[in-house]
Amino acid sequence: MSRLFGTDGIRGIANVDLRPSLAVALGRATAHRIVGAGGALVVGQDTRRSGDMFVAAITAGATSLGADVHRVGVVPTPALAFLAGEGEFAAGIMVSASHNPAEDNGLKVLDAAGLKLDDALEDDLEALIWRAHELPGAAPEALGREFAAASLVERYLAHRLGLAARVRGTGLHVVLDLANGAACAIAPRILEATGARVTAIHDAPDGDNINRDCGATHPESLAEAVRRLGADVGFALDGDADRCVAIDATGGLVDGDQVLGVLALERLAAGTLPDGSLVVSVLSNGGLQQAVETAGGRIVPTPVGEKPIPAALLLSGAGPGREKTGPVPI
Repeated sequence: MSRLFGTDGIRGIANVDLRPSLAVALGRATAHRIVGAGGALVVGQDTRRSGDMFVAAITAGATSLGADVHRVGVVPTPALAFLAGEGEFAAGIMVSASHNPAEDNGLKVLDAAGLKLDDALEDDLEALIWRAHELPGAAPEALGREFAAASLVERYLAHRLGLAARVRGTGLHVVLDLANGAACAIAPRILEATGARVTAIHDAPDGDNINRDCGATHPESLAEAVRRLGADVGFALDGDADRCVAIDATGGLVDGDQVLGVLALERLAAGTLPDGSLVVSVLSNGGLQQAVETAGGRIVPTPVGEKPIPAALLLSGAGPGREKTGPVPI
């Protein structure tokens, strides 16, 4: 039997090979292994039609074992991670298939620090999922409760607006492709707080158009909009806003290593790059390492994959970090 958890949670076609019964089992397993009776779990989703179904299933599973579930609704994955790591919750579950088509969905479990689970804990959860029906349920008087908690997103927004205010006055014209996804209501407000003029495109989610010919995996229309509007820069997010692609003023694609290099060099010059270090996977361009080291910084290399990046950031005290993804068409 293949492993349930892949590189980014449990994925599949909604209601076909990823069924609500599995989400119920995950809710029960997470409540049993991580949250505990009387503990709290925060759950978010992107804009896919199937998201409500999976959130309801997770909620049923977790509350049946006595855990409280706080449903924050549609939020970017970084926002859900921020809320999970605030200390109020024992874990978080994000319902999203990231940059995949609308018919797909996924279940991603985060720990109390807002980080992805290590492989050993995922293995524990997977073993519990297969026998979730055997887990002892809570007594009627000890069942968990469900809370509508969309207002919690304001905490994330306030934090990001505070960061944006530090660079107030950019005056840039930014085109923002929101992939008809989870960041439609949040990302423009954050960029506008820097003083930028923001033109949003693909910002009308209908449950079925997430990532469709738009967003980080399809930045062609963003490039066209940047050229047509004479904008300074464009950014394309994916459906859950944990991926970003940049477009320059000519409509050209900017490699992610270049973006990271600009950030690192600016912070090195200002003395604000933690430990003077940058975390990247071994797939990153050697030119990035040369540029950073020439400026007096250092590169912390990691194996390929998402999990080694935050692990290296925590261990080294470095920042920021980036995982290199596959090629993006333009």
